[in-house]
Amino acid sequence: MTDFDFIASAKRTLSIEADAVNELNQRLGSDFTTACTLLLNCKGRVVVTGMGKSGHIGKKMAATLASTGTPSFFVHPGEASHGDLGMITPHDVVIALSNSGNTSEVVTILPLIKRMQAPLISITGNPASSMAKAAVVNLDISVKEEACPLGLAPTASTTATLAMGDALAVALLEAKGFTAEDFAFSHPGGALGRRLLLKVEDLMHKGKDIPTVSPETLTKDALLEITRKKLGMTAVVEENGNLVGVFTDGDLRRVLDNETNLHTTQIKDVMTASGVSCQPNILAAEALSIMENKSINGLFVTDETNSIVGALNMHDLLKAGIM
Repeated sequence: MTDFDFIASAKRTLSIEADAVNELNQRLGSDFTTACTLLLNCKGRVVVTGMGKSGHIGKKMAATLASTGTPSFFVHPGEASHGDLGMITPHDVVIALSNSGNTSEVVTILPLIKRMQAPLISITGNPASSMAKAAVVNLDISVKEEACPLGLAPTASTTATLAMGDALAVALLEAKGFTAEDFAFSHPGGALGRRLLLKVEDLMHKGKDIPTVSPETLTKDALLEITRKKLGMTAVVEENGNLVGVFTDGDLRRVLDNETNLHTTQIKDVMTASGVSCQPNILAAEALSIMENKSINGLFVTDETNSIVGALNMHDLLKAGIM
């Protein structure tokens, strides 16, 4: 056990790093606009490079750019000197990261990048550094102090670099009109991708799996159809396939409360007329919203002529990871 005040230390760190990010606002100007314009007009890919902690930040920066509509990848500067420089073409734009701006592994490859005529954007804490001077434009991420009390471990400086990378990515995202659906296409395996890409037609039960009965069907027989199809509901459809009503577990409870004779009553007399339905081309997430707003557990799917084409319930959405 110790009497050390961990909370005070954490607050000091967060305060220093927050100040470092806030100070970036005061420096944003034509240099940032120039950098964004270079990236926006890039015909190839954005290549991010950096050594040590800057390299770790660079990997995240490249990943963020790539997932928000700006094709990008990270190249380790040490590996670049041993063959990986071949990944860079004249059509690319290079972003080089270094707090000092004089990292030897990065400085070594600058003449080669210049020779292949790939525009260079440097992000450094030293506008007078070798990297800043070699770049088309330098973004200043200098900080007054590191959060590390020794002033050695990159902390506030890496936070500022990370924030600047996010600022670039978001500015480009907005300039390109990048949409949530575009984002989902680069994240198909995640929950967001599923919510933004999966449509009702991808999940709904079709054909013989759709529980349906005619309006003249006896209630007891409608219950057998519900049991067979295991969706907790059945559609009531006319001969032409048009949906005229639904009968659910909730309707059954009301029928039982009213002591209705299940053996003699036709389903058209106890069904919910019309019912709630949706079309197959809407997002599954929209179908979930409809169910939640209507406090129901299932939906029938109809086409533009009101003919039934599918059925969907909460379990289907849960299984698909929509909820």
